[in-house]
Amino acid sequence: MMKLSEAAKIVNADLTGEDTVFENVSTDTRTIQPGSLFIALRGPNFDANDFIAKAEEQGAVGAVVNRVVKTTLPLIFVSDTLEALGRLARYQREQIPIPAIVVTGSCGKTTTRALLASVFRQCGNVLASEKSFNNNIGVPLTLLRLRPDHHYAVLELGANHPGEITYLTGLAKPSVAIITNAGPVHLEGFGSLEGVAKAKGEIFEGLSSDGTAVINNDDHFAEFWRRLAHSRRIISFGINQPADVMAKNITLNSDGRPAFQLVLPTGQLEIQLPLIGVHNVANALAAAAAAYAQQLSTDAIKAGLESVVPVKGRLVEQKGYRGAIIIDDSYNANPLSVSAAIAVLAKRPGHSVLVLGDMLELGQGAEQFHQEIGKRAFEAGVKQLYCYGTLTKHTANAFGKNARHFDNQEKLLTALKNDLNANAVVLVKGSLSMRMGNIAHALLEE
Repeated sequence: MMKLSEAAKIVNADLTGEDTVFENVSTDTRTIQPGSLFIALRGPNFDANDFIAKAEEQGAVGAVVNRVVKTTLPLIFVSDTLEALGRLARYQREQIPIPAIVVTGSCGKTTTRALLASVFRQCGNVLASEKSFNNNIGVPLTLLRLRPDHHYAVLELGANHPGEITYLTGLAKPSVAIITNAGPVHLEGFGSLEGVAKAKGEIFEGLSSDGTAVINNDDHFAEFWRRLAHSRRIISFGINQPADVMAKNITLNSDGRPAFQLVLPTGQLEIQLPLIGVHNVANALAAAAAAYAQQLSTDAIKAGLESVVPVKGRLVEQKGYRGAIIIDDSYNANPLSVSAAIAVLAKRPGHSVLVLGDMLELGQGAEQFHQEIGKRAFEAGVKQLYCYGTLTKHTANAFGKNARHFDNQEKLLTALKNDLNANAVVLVKGSLSMRMGNIAHALLEE
């Protein structure tokens, strides 16, 4: 709870209208709660200053705006509403100096965040990022939900341009900073794989001098990140390379869920992970390393890892059309995550079907990346490939005769349904804007 006049002071602005208190901060009139301060953000295709009346109707008690609007609400006028959002978040974080654990990486950060939240909840009240609130809007909104009864904050940091993680980690002020990996993602913004690795390494810039850097020893850029961590404590994790936190004796059950021996500096634990895929063992190791850094008990680590709930759109399995197994991995896609998904699908008994939408923001190498995925799927033993989008034409060509390409999702869905039976295992994946979740949901509805 804060007064509007206090908020105005924090953002170095004046309050026009009656001073009152607000409970929450919102940037979206569709989800705003009564008693909230509404911050009117502007973007290339929208101007939330136009929605002040809607915010008032939904129960907002004040608004931060950057131009004159017609309303009876008290107003705080600023030149940049996004900057004001960040200033409020920074202030809130400074008032509640609890340990914050932050994670970034090309793949696995959302699942790692879920694992972290599950583990740390064994020891106290946790504020965790919702959905994929990992950018310069989502992270401040998450920090603004911090309350005195929270014991830990778990935050996911994402970026598609240099400097963005520097800003976010400066807001979060982490005690532990994790990099899961670096891969060919957002190359249009970062320029190269090295640019991606450098951007992920920005996470250590906000890490306190007595904080802990958690680094994946299996990643090509591990030594580079060690240098960026400077004199801070480092805890490494890995499956293939020696590390402080490791997994041994990994096995998969018939559903692809791993069991493994978690090796910590303090001892060993037997873990049954309720997530699909060997790659999620690495995510579990990252979470365990952070928990070890914060001196959580081995009982808490085991309980948290084994009780994590899969994140929607990330390798979530259900029975669907004609009894086929549908694995919804549709939230997003890049070459690393698609390769991991192919490995999951290839290990499953049954008739394996990959439904793939374009992988976007890959820059000049986009065609080659899509060709390589087609070749990888074929060599892994995937039986059929259904493709949607412009770039996946190259994937279909590389896969060969059992691949089909569609420019229309409805036609793809019709053809796919005709081919399905109870022996099929269908994995659906693609970049977020390809809306491959539509296909996954359609297969689950019947």
